[in-house]
Amino acid sequence: MREGTVGADTLEKRAERNIILCGFMGCGKSSIGRRLARLAGRSFVDMDEYIEKKAGKTIKEIFAEEGEEAFRQMEEDAASALSRERGLVIASGGGTVLREKSRDALAETGIILLLDVPFPALRERLKNDTSRPLLQRPDRDEAMYSLFLERMPKYKAAAHMVIPAGAPANFVAREILHRLELE
Repeated sequence: MREGTVGADTLEKRAERNIILCGFMGCGKSSIGRRLARLAGRSFVDMDEYIEKKAGKTIKEIFAEEGEEAFRQMEEDAASALSRERGLVIASGGGTVLREKSRDALAETGIILLLDVPFPALRERLKNDTSRPLLQRPDRDEAMYSLFLERMPKYKAAAHMVIPAGAPANFVAREILHRLELE
């Protein structure tokens, strides 16, 4: 985990900082983020939706037409733009904090929280998902597990705090408010 000054922030400063949710696909970044924003009286931004709106196409289409590297650059641009805002709840894309430039931009004005969900629960949550380009392959389970093993240490290194996120979204959102002392 990142060495941060989350606990040392004044309440006023904490209220201005963005809350960035990171983690593996299916961990609940969007559903928890929406609930957290509502409970905290903040605006919510789903980075994937933000990118789709800017690009005028779905992420699946971006991957198919422009490739993963072009999408990652769009993520980097989105992280840079959103880091200039204050007081947001941001659901980052699954790969966003894996890139140093994106991670550093978001951490500059925000608190990065890793939503930690055990792999078996993620596999169950994603079993019928056809929207994620990285999972559209015949060896889906093996590829997903390999990606999970590769990414989790990087998520933990990027995060200021790890939040167990296997519980229902409302419970996790309230736990985040409590942990950040924003209730």
